[in-house]
Amino acid sequence: MSEDILKKIVDKRRADIERLGLTFGFDIPEKRTVGRCEFLGRPGPILEVKRASPSKGDIAPDLVPADLACTYAAAGAQAISVLTETNFFKGTLADLITVAKAVDNGDTTDEKLGTKKCAVLRKDFLLFEDEIDIAYRCGADAVLLIARILDDEQLLKMARRAQSFEMQAFVEVREPDDLRKLNLVLETLDREAAGDAAKSAARTIVAGVNSRDLATFHIDPMVPAAIRNKLPAKAVFESGVHTPADAAFARSLGFKGILVGEAVAKNPPLAAKLVEAFAAAEDNRRGDFWKTFAERRDAKRSAYAAAMVDAGVESADAESAAHKIPMVKICGIIREEDGFAAAEMGADMLGFVFSNTKRLTNEKFVRDFTQLLRSEYEAEGKLCPLFVGVITETTTEEGKTAIKLAAEGVLDAVQFHGFAAPAFDDASATGLESATLPCYNALRIGEESDFENFAAIRKHGEPRILLDAKVDGIPGGSGQRIPEELLREKAGETPFWLAGGITPENIGDICAKFSPELVDVSSGVEDAPGIKNAEKMMQLFEAVNSL
Repeated sequence: MSEDILKKIVDKRRADIERLGLTFGFDIPEKRTVGRCEFLGRPGPILEVKRASPSKGDIAPDLVPADLACTYAAAGAQAISVLTETNFFKGTLADLITVAKAVDNGDTTDEKLGTKKCAVLRKDFLLFEDEIDIAYRCGADAVLLIARILDDEQLLKMARRAQSFEMQAFVEVREPDDLRKLNLVLETLDREAAGDAAKSAARTIVAGVNSRDLATFHIDPMVPAAIRNKLPAKAVFESGVHTPADAAFARSLGFKGILVGEAVAKNPPLAAKLVEAFAAAEDNRRGDFWKTFAERRDAKRSAYAAAMVDAGVESADAESAAHKIPMVKICGIIREEDGFAAAEMGADMLGFVFSNTKRLTNEKFVRDFTQLLRSEYEAEGKLCPLFVGVITETTTEEGKTAIKLAAEGVLDAVQFHGFAAPAFDDASATGLESATLPCYNALRIGEESDFENFAAIRKHGEPRILLDAKVDGIPGGSGQRIPEELLREKAGETPFWLAGGITPENIGDICAKFSPELVDVSSGVEDAPGIKNAEKMMQLFEAVNSL
């Protein structure tokens, strides 16, 4: 979708407020009559009462809010999100009132109005402070504030209003300017609190990162990964969670909550499985790998865009061009001089093959080389490329060695080439806690049916998949390309990584046609298997930098 759906929603909402007022014609309680529960007071899923969406249309049009809320609470949800936007999501303030009553513990004897089984979030495209008063009276414990649609002053006013009711402000961010606004709110509230913990930003503000772009409704789980380290401790991964493995992936990134809508609204029994998977997972090195990759990708794009602006290109055009610049992995390193040259030219990853091919490496070389390069780059204050071990089996001595090196941190990740890596919610298989092993999948593609595995692996929580050409008898590095018609038809809008037959001569055309997020190059810059040609590598990087 190229239409700015967010703008359409907000414009329609402003018109409705002008016509109906902030209550949209509903009878609102004069005062709050239900208990309280701190929003994200403990880690856990936030499950949504959601009838429809702009991207999917009807999702669960016949849901009964009170029944669904009780199902979520029984499953162990930390909070229930209630959509109150009518035009596109078919929610109402009546739903909010109903859900708050359904999960209330019924104790109104003290001044705090008792407690709830779980917190309740009003999720809407709020624009005015008085809407927070209404949410409080309807029983909400938290309100969603979308940074993209509120200016600095209004966002701060609304956060203060939520604080005045001892509610949490759930501030949703995605773009760099959203982060700036979030930090402004955090700093201001802490300054005004003057040491009072009850009024601190940590008590009032919960940050959320939407993997869905509200302008286009496209989903990318790497967006939350890229900015998790820029957020406060209490942060939520929003959208794109459909399976227990997706929930575990979000937890591996360090998020304290996930917000799930469509998946559980359509299939309420899934709620308990998501709660269990999220609770069982934890921050780990697999999540660290994806955060590091995403942060470096964004830094590379920002540097490229800044250079273009300095050269006189309009900012919007520079940003658009920067998103077409791929990360580069040079694979099949078996000589120290080739690894150093690739790193100096700008390689983002270096690959070492632990499979019985002509590019087979060994443990001693990888240990010595990675230590040497890391030490040199650290001394110079530079970012070292990420080191990846490529395996085609887990049971061979070579495969076991790569897994061991990744577990020790010598390698940053393992590439499971041609077979499935363990799912994020899998704690078996490789002899390690496999769900925590930093790794990703590489699929061999030769025909349409091979793409069936693409969707299956995504359900395992994988945010990215490397696509390589399938050639019988050759696990990788064949120099062959995936048929263009397959990529054009099947890859679609999902970001992917690409290998197979990439050379300095064709990389420009490949990037123009398919915009891969990462290109994996091996034979295209070699004189012989494993023997890199410095001139060809330089031509490759020059071609990438001139895109």
